[in-house]
Amino acid sequence: MIIKDLETMGQIAEELRQKGKRIVTCNGAFDILHLGHVRFLQEAKAQGDVLVVGLNADDSIRRYKAEDRPINSQDARAEVLDALRPVDYVVVFEEETPLAFLRAVKPEVHCNGEEYGKDCVEAPVLKELGASLHLIGRIGDYSTTDMLRRLREGRKT
Repeated sequence: MIIKDLETMGQIAEELRQKGKRIVTCNGAFDILHLGHVRFLQEAKAQGDVLVVGLNADDSIRRYKAEDRPINSQDARAEVLDALRPVDYVVVFEEETPLAFLRAVKPEVHCNGEEYGKDCVEAPVLKELGASLHLIGRIGDYSTTDMLRRLREGRKT
């Protein structure tokens, strides 16, 4: 289910917790979805009962990646994520970092790519919330940025 605002997702998360559900979060741009994304989401979902994906809004991606990104709009990216089996909720957020998203959802576990490490930007908020951080190793050589670079260079792989 696609949820557009943090307040609503926070209320849903509280109701889920009251039912004994373990809430897991992750976040990102998820632009040009690939196998690495799918496997990441599968591993994230395996950490609990409900997976809430924080999706960077178009403007936030332009600020932290590049002016010509994202390739797909936030509405298209949200709908694609929502169609995936591991994903229970998608929340679009405007900030460059997911800190407000995490404070609203209050997950038991947050998943991040291992390249960000245990001292990632989310770590202080996770500690404040009493949530654990689960780092997921990179799956193959999948990266939207690398895929776009290879396409610009005329290479398939």
